[in-house]
Amino acid sequence: MPNLPQDCWSVLGIALVLYAMGCIQSISCKSKVFRESISVIEVKASIDPVPTSIDESSSVVLRYRTPHFRASAQVLVPPIPKKETWIVGWIQACSHMEFYNHYGEQGMSSWELPDLQDGKIQAISDSDGVNYPWYGNTTETCMIVGPTRKESKFNISMNDNFYPSVTWAVPVSESNVAKLTSIYRDQSFTTWLVATNTATSEMVTLQTIKWRMRLGIEVNPSRPLGQRAMLREPFAQEQPQVLSKNEPIPPSALVKPNANDAQVLMWRPKDGPPLVVIPSKYR
Repeated sequence: MPNLPQDCWSVLGIALVLYAMGCIQSISCKSKVFRESISVIEVKASIDPVPTSIDESSSVVLRYRTPHFRASAQVLVPPIPKKETWIVGWIQACSHMEFYNHYGEQGMSSWELPDLQDGKIQAISDSDGVNYPWYGNTTETCMIVGPTRKESKFNISMNDNFYPSVTWAVPVSESNVAKLTSIYRDQSFTTWLVATNTATSEMVTLQTIKWRMRLGIEVNPSRPLGQRAMLREPFAQEQPQVLSKNEPIPPSALVKPNANDAQVLMWRPKDGPPLVVIPSKYR
């Protein structure tokens, strides 16, 4: 190897550093370009324009079924240049919950999310409990495995509603006598359309939707079964909002527990201390 002057070695070293930086910057730029090229062609969100239905066929519980919240999106993903996997799908979290079942002068039962209620978390995951953080893994997500030569276009959708059972009798009583007098429920959700890299956990928020489900049911327990309950409000739900600016996803919306596992059923009597009827499934 020929002996080069010290200045030449310095210039060569600087050139190599700049070349390396250029390569790193190029990779970073390509990644950024890919992220920014994922696009939502169309997004739809609605709540069925029908009232909550009430079912009094059981002598043990009242059941009600709310209209469905529905969200769908058509997504376009550019070609993936290297061997990596991306998942595009829906993530949902509950940010507010009031769920009270009143039993006249005796008290009320309530489904509660303690950490959310106490302000310890901003929202709680509404995942199916298996495929965290996704709401589900059928129509709710789509996986794209690279490398791909062509862009990928696909539709993903989800729906949600409430279909609970509420005991006619006081839940901590051995009596089967109907005492239920009213039901009140008010829940708020945020639903995000997200793309994530399974290897790096990089996450791109594509769309944010906010929606709310409310209901009020009045009950006369002295009337015959089948004639006790009446829907008071609302007969039509507020329609969801598709936000023009995305909101960040709280960390608690991406991990265990989900709302179903974290919720606790409490009995809160008019007199005396509250009792846990059904504890949280999450330990």
